[in-house]
Amino acid sequence: MAILPILCYPDPRLHKVAQPVQAVDARVQALVADMLATMYDAHGIGLAATQIDVHERIVVIDVSEERNEPLVLINPEIVWASPEKHVGDEGCLSVPGIYDGVERAAAVHVRALDAQGQSRTLEAEGLLAVCMQHEMDHLMGKVFVEYLSPLKRNRIKTKMLKQQREARE
Repeated sequence: MAILPILCYPDPRLHKVAQPVQAVDARVQALVADMLATMYDAHGIGLAATQIDVHERIVVIDVSEERNEPLVLINPEIVWASPEKHVGDEGCLSVPGIYDGVERAAAVHVRALDAQGQSRTLEAEGLLAVCMQHEMDHLMGKVFVEYLSPLKRNRIKTKMLKQQREARE
């Protein structure tokens, strides 16, 4: 398993729309293993393939306290979202150190393939529902800061570009 580099906002590759996975084969399973290793190494609770510059519809999540309940979603789609919404602070491995309020459906049902290629429908609420929606946004080329006001988004963009410049120096 490899730890892969995570793209940082405002990298334009974060805005590419991911393509469906055609087959859950050894290559995809190896990628899933690398994504899980990368997510755990970065102390995240979710990672979309888009964030590692792989533009396929793959998400890994683990919201468990012990960090031992990995969830793999291949070609995920929301089949139901609750009309009830919640605003909660979100962060992102691609926007390190930035947290802000985003409105999301309080509960969702998501259909996806698992790491073995089996179709599953998962019902989620709370943190898991938020994480699923956040990561699936990545697959559509959307980063959570795009839910914020243009002023906040520009401040974050400026801050991220400055941090990236300083890291290269």
